[in-house]
Amino acid sequence: MKIPLRSTPPATGIPVLGLGLYQVPSGRTTRKCVEWALAAGYRHFDTARLYGNEKDLGTALKDSRVPRADVFVTSKLRPEDHGFESAQHACESSLKRAGLDHFDLFLIHWPGGGSRRETWDALVALSRRGLCRAIGVSNYTVRHLTELLSQSDVVPAVNQFECHPFLVQQELRAFCADHGIVSEAYCSLTRGQRIDHPGVVQVARAIGRTPAQVLLRWGVEHGLVVLPRSVRQERIAENARIFDFELGPAHMRALDALDERLHTAWDPTDVP
Repeated sequence: MKIPLRSTPPATGIPVLGLGLYQVPSGRTTRKCVEWALAAGYRHFDTARLYGNEKDLGTALKDSRVPRADVFVTSKLRPEDHGFESAQHACESSLKRAGLDHFDLFLIHWPGGGSRRETWDALVALSRRGLCRAIGVSNYTVRHLTELLSQSDVVPAVNQFECHPFLVQQELRAFCADHGIVSEAYCSLTRGQRIDHPGVVQVARAIGRTPAQVLLRWGVEHGLVVLPRSVRQERIAENARIFDFELGPAHMRALDALDERLHTAWDPTDVP
């Protein structure tokens, strides 16, 4: 199951399910998680310079012997690396660490940190050089996206932001859809803070699935790319089993009603 990316840079496809590598320790842990994920069917991996595991992701992919063309790799630019020249250098450095000649997707990790326009222009230049097949942003609100669209004719392929039934983000999702921007959800599992919520557990019991699978399937049915994170082999496999069932309209309405605007990670609302 794939969602097309729409962007002025060369368009590509992105698997709906990816393994998020946030807070996954570098070294053997990252390499084993990637190994387990590949065995479970994942072909999408989401890292960032801030995560400190680009090198280990690249090593694991190389060791796996899975063809590079079959794997979708995302990385992200640190706020400290905003700016035209520094952003290009940072992307080149990330590619070198990962041992790759291109990223399938490269994102501005956070709207703060420097000149957003210069940084976006740098990503456009990187895409034209073939170092990024697609480019996008992360943690951008409607306000940040509106600013970007007023300054550039290159539309971000993706906006990655926190989204789950306790943070539905309807306005932001609608804005992205209206402008052909794919919405990616991180913290789909609420970092464990609401995974045992009675409303989620009730739906899970009703359909014979786990609460994690319910939360991830909710995202898929809302058209999101989901990026669950785990360092446990059984959980990585469990999170992949979300394409052989659906949530009915009543279950989706019940989950949507759980919205409490809960940010379990960064809240970019007040970033100037």
